Amino acid sequence: MYEYRKRIGFSECGTDRIFTVTSLIDAFQDCSTFQSEDAGAGFDVLAAQKLLWVINYWEIEIDRLPKLCEYVTVGTFPYSFKGCFGLRNFYLKDEGGQYIVKANSMWTLINIDNAHPVKAPDFIHEAYTIEPKLSMSYSTRKVLIPEGGDVTCEKKDPIRIQRHHLDSNNHMNNGQYVKLAMSELGRCSVSSLRIDYRQQAKLNDEIFPAVYAKGNERCVALYDVNGKPYSVSQFMLREG
Repeated sequence: MYEYRKRIGFSECGTDRIFTVTSLIDAFQDCSTFQSEDAGAGFDVLAAQKLLWVINYWEIEIDRLPKLCEYVTVGTFPYSFKGCFGLRNFYLKDEGGQYIVKANSMWTLINIDNAHPVKAPDFIHEAYTIEPKLSMSYSTRKVLIPEGGDVTCEKKDPIRIQRHHLDSNNHMNNGQYVKLAMSELGRCSVSSLRIDYRQQAKLNDEIFPAVYAKGNERCVALYDVNGKPYSVSQFMLREG
């Protein structure tokens, strides 16, 4: 496994001075990037072979999010490679070594030129140690939009993708989908979330959010102009 220690900064917190979910995903992305770079399977190595990892799915269980200035340990490890897919756990531990966040993720290795999935070559298998997966929920990858007479749907104002939403791959960074989705929920406390990425949003694309509510579940679909989702996110809200 790979770990690094960090202190929660002011710029990573919301108005309540609590680490935001978007900052959490950023920290997880940083952790896997550090591991890959240190293991000799980072961006430049992959790019030389026309390869790129893209995210398909997040599932995150939150016991609590850390507060401003709190020290935490961020960790990650792969637990399986299956063909073109990489399955990876992430976690956040407090100073006492207790898990406060656990996450599961699925990634696909693609060819940069044609965006086709590619089976992970030997050097990727050799770069990492496969470890037993964390004890947590492992739901199916597809996040379904809730249905039924007790479901409400609220369509929100469209959002145009700007340069600050993009990462070095020139599409919207996966944490930004969550940030946009959560911005449509208002202030709330989340106990778990699942994010199903369907297609990549690029510069100047217009996103049409819709929020579906059922009990303590909120589902946010970010649609393109043709009504096809870029992502579908499920949030389970804490009571009270």
